Amino acid sequence: MQKVRLGKTELEVSKNGFGALPIQRITKAEAVYLLQKAFYHGINYFDTARAYSDSEEKLGAAFSYTREKLVISTKTTAQNEKDFWKDLDESLLKLQTDYIDIYQFHNPAFCPRPEDGTGLYEAALKAKEQGKIRHIGITNHRLAVADEAIASGLYETLQFPFSYLAAEADIKLAEQCKDADMGFIAMKGLSGGLIHNSAAAYAFMAQPQFSNVAPIWGIQKENELDEFLSYEVCPPQLTKELQEEIAKDREQLSGDFCRGCGYCMPCPAGIEINNCARMSLMLRRAPQTAWLSSEWQAKMQKIDGCMHCNKCMKKCPYGLNTPELLAKNYEDYKTFL
Repeated sequence: MQKVRLGKTELEVSKNGFGALPIQRITKAEAVYLLQKAFYHGINYFDTARAYSDSEEKLGAAFSYTREKLVISTKTTAQNEKDFWKDLDESLLKLQTDYIDIYQFHNPAFCPRPEDGTGLYEAALKAKEQGKIRHIGITNHRLAVADEAIASGLYETLQFPFSYLAAEADIKLAEQCKDADMGFIAMKGLSGGLIHNSAAAYAFMAQPQFSNVAPIWGIQKENELDEFLSYEVCPPQLTKELQEEIAKDREQLSGDFCRGCGYCMPCPAGIEINNCARMSLMLRRAPQTAWLSSEWQAKMQKIDGCMHCNKCMKKCPYGLNTPELLAKNYEDYKTFL
């Protein structure tokens, strides 16, 4: 299995990393089976977060006896030292381990630094000294924070959205990480479900210039796992056909569109923003029937109740005018009905 060196951590992880956010949606037995199958077929890197409900617990159940043979990263959304230790202790308990390979600050709006008043980075250093974490990382959706994290020299890994829809600035981040000997972990390799050809997504990541990029694929079903495992046996090549498909997707998905990250949630009006704000794309890129159900019609209708409080705009890491985007998507949705 192809491996990626995560910079100065010296950790070598499978090019197919397992993103464990989706397993919170399946039963514990199903999750344990899926995780163990992934491990026994060569995947050695699993990424989760304290915020992913019972995802950590499921990893703990799957790997308590094989812990030393794999790499686990998890995340904290803590804003202060007290919550940092609370999250870390809970993660260690749920994961049934006494250490975490990469402990990441989970999409903070700022880059935690020593003496910034939060105590977060100092707590991470202390946890590292105690052996509870081995490496300090950060995840983000904001270019400015990601740039600052790389330049600071404080972090060993950066996790950032990266796919064949990546802009030049995103690609530059991967290059900067390589120059800084910093691990680059690519989340949302399928752009939150907007990319349907996983072979094209994998082939893009497998290019020589992205040898330092370690993608984590969100996996929920066995057939999804089998798909990515098959690429280890027979790696897809970036053929002319795949390049044309990538070019078509880039053209269609250029500009402002919702990536479905969900950081705008929850909505005071109960709108499922992370799906409703990209409904136009989903209708054109996936079977329409499911999106036109009575359930989804009711969810989309909630857009009429938007309070224009603009909380979603303030929290959007991509700077989108979310209320305007919701309104446009709802008008388009009604034409399909």
